Amino acid sequence: MSGHDRTVAHAGHDHDHDHDHDHGGDGHSHPHGGVKGFLHDLFVPHAHDSADSIDDAMEASTAGVRALKTSLFVLLATTVLQAVIVAFTGSIALLADTIHNFADALTAVPLWIAFVVGRRAANRRYTYGYGRAEDLAGMFIVFVVALSAVVAGWQAIDRFITPRPIENPWLLVAAGLIGFAGNEAVAIYRIRVGRKIGSAALVADGVHARLDGFTSLSVVLGAIGVLLGFPIADPIIGLLIAVSIMVLLWGTVKSIGARLMDAIDPALLGRAEHALEHTPGVEAVRDIRLRWVGHRLTGSATVEVTASSLHDAEHIAEHAAEHVHEVMGNVDEFTVTPAVHVQHR
Repeated sequence: MSGHDRTVAHAGHDHDHDHDHDHGGDGHSHPHGGVKGFLHDLFVPHAHDSADSIDDAMEASTAGVRALKTSLFVLLATTVLQAVIVAFTGSIALLADTIHNFADALTAVPLWIAFVVGRRAANRRYTYGYGRAEDLAGMFIVFVVALSAVVAGWQAIDRFITPRPIENPWLLVAAGLIGFAGNEAVAIYRIRVGRKIGSAALVADGVHARLDGFTSLSVVLGAIGVLLGFPIADPIIGLLIAVSIMVLLWGTVKSIGARLMDAIDPALLGRAEHALEHTPGVEAVRDIRLRWVGHRLTGSATVEVTASSLHDAEHIAEHAAEHVHEVMGNVDEFTVTPAVHVQHR
């Protein structure tokens, strides 16, 4: 079945039970409503959105590369503007934020390479293809971000030892707002595309950009401190930025680590299981498995069927696999093996 056919089938099929399995049975309690729910949705978005997924693998990779190109140029422009203001103000807090924004812009490069490499076809050595290159890129992103936090922290400590005056603190306010605007625009774009194509690395990079935006706002607090006659606020904010980067980096580490360990959202498993159970001829589902290979899903299942012949059983299994593809457009390969109960005529 083609990607277009699956999209059409998905648009008009199974809407009566989609909502029951989007978040149900996943063993996690996702907060909804209130401040807690708002913050959860803001900083811990799902890495998939099956209702709006891109079915075609090549189209998904192209969308990912486009998002990375755009966000790279936006963040580089933001970094250049902030670097100019650093030269005029000498702010260590702004320097820490500028270094981190530059590192964040560079993280798009390995992820971009990973998306391109991931398009390569599977072979006898890499039988699942090259999609895991995304996870390797995610590990590199963690390293680069951690290094940027160390550099920013060192600069802040040095400023405590050898203090220097802050000039034009009002420019820091503008720089902080520029950093926030650039990062938030990138965050919205990366998260939206990452969810659509099912890329944990791209979503994590988007959340990271969002957090960077809020650290940019902290530069504004440092500037206000300087304006109020508290110049030490600048290196204090710079050090807090470095520490916050390391703390918030843990979320990215967990996300990438989960992919490397083949972790899967139980809600996704529930959607596939529900699709199999509602295939005519299937009596029970067992041994169902899903795994992420980059931003695409692959999996298998054994279904119990009652059929008069092996040919009929295989036909039911094929239909069950097609049903999974209809419900979950970002599934590439899904193998269904029938366990046959022979029906005597």
